[in-house]
Amino acid sequence: MALALNRTVSTSLLFFFILGDTLGAGIYVLVGAVARESGGAIWLPLLTALVLATLTAGSYAELATKYPRAGGSSHYVTAAFGPAAGSLVGFCMLAAGLVSVGALARAFAGDYLEALVSWPLAAVVVVFLAALAALNIRGVTESLRANLVATLIELGGLVLIIGLGTWIIARGDADLGRLTHLGTAGHGGFDAVLAGTVLAFYSFVGFETSVNLAEEVKDPRRSYPRALFGALLTAGVVYVLIGVVASASVPTEQLSASSGPLLEVVRAAGNLPDWVFSLIALVAVANGALLTGIMSSRLVYGMANDGLLPRVLGRVLPGRRTPWVAALATSAVSLALALTGEIDSLAATLVLLLLVVFASVNAAVLVLRREPGEPDHFRVPVVVPWLGLASCLFLFTRIEGEVWLRGLILVAVGVLLAAVNAVRARRGVLVVERKEAELQGNSASR
Repeated sequence: MALALNRTVSTSLLFFFILGDTLGAGIYVLVGAVARESGGAIWLPLLTALVLATLTAGSYAELATKYPRAGGSSHYVTAAFGPAAGSLVGFCMLAAGLVSVGALARAFAGDYLEALVSWPLAAVVVVFLAALAALNIRGVTESLRANLVATLIELGGLVLIIGLGTWIIARGDADLGRLTHLGTAGHGGFDAVLAGTVLAFYSFVGFETSVNLAEEVKDPRRSYPRALFGALLTAGVVYVLIGVVASASVPTEQLSASSGPLLEVVRAAGNLPDWVFSLIALVAVANGALLTGIMSSRLVYGMANDGLLPRVLGRVLPGRRTPWVAALATSAVSLALALTGEIDSLAATLVLLLLVVFASVNAAVLVLRREPGEPDHFRVPVVVPWLGLASCLFLFTRIEGEVWLRGLILVAVGVLLAAVNAVRARRGVLVVERKEAELQGNSASR
């Protein structure tokens, strides 16, 4: 009998884990892109994205407490719709991780780095991803202290921006009128909000990975919903405040043109050297890319060992015992994505992939409601997963054609992989049935 995981994670530790995963590098690079889509009212798409993310988070809270075990989205979808659907969702999660690393690599080479040195973007991206792959292959020792330090650095940088922006407003150098300006040359009114929401949604993703810890939480029925919604609300408040002070402090056109938009707030404040905040931002971006890269390579390694990907991807480096082939393969894909896409298009592609996952999870909640699961598990009103599913389907319609092209190529690979795995699984069943029939026939003849 397999040993169960040790339940040692408290509500507070889970809260910081989710906050650290959600409060990532996205907000450091996407404020300008949201302004480019929505105008000066950056806070409104951020608030809208928080509401939509909370709907899907409700579905995750129900499933994580109903089935408190590792496996996450793929496990829930497999239970509801079968292994082919679960394989597709697992691949979409993997593809989203690869796209995220590509976007963060490109962000690392942007204005934050240029405040320190001026190097060619392509060269920086190649060296950055090669360094991450080397660290990944060498091995990474994780600890709660390291996670807490990384979270505090990211949160500290954002709190610093809120403080500097408040100082700019207090001394009368801000334009609060920009906070109500909605629309750009390409979008107006409601369309502008939704266009910005697609990008802002990227800033809230990360909470979905926390379901893999449900099996190790002391009391998931009580702890998980509190930690999840508390972390999302905390991140939402910080993000909305960032949107307010950034828009009020910096002209929309200047903010939109920058790949290091929060650095523009630092420059507007005028009392902090650029390099100080640039270092904070680069640490946040690099940490997010490294952790996502590690997750992606381990997911590829696990899928290879399960027979869902070529076996070669499951090779381990002797001595280090790290999945070196998976690390190199995932880094190569992220490199190709980083060199062929802009940050905002890569972020939108990631959102598209996660919308496939989120829509599947919301649908799984509705299908699995007839199953008992853990007694007294957390339940959301039935309207929540319906609204979560509707929000995902609606956001699909707001994604641009170029993003659909890139995303559908990745989804098509996932569909093909799911079909191949389904055929292989069916053949495996037929082989077993044939052997059993032969054994029964031999027994009968004796």
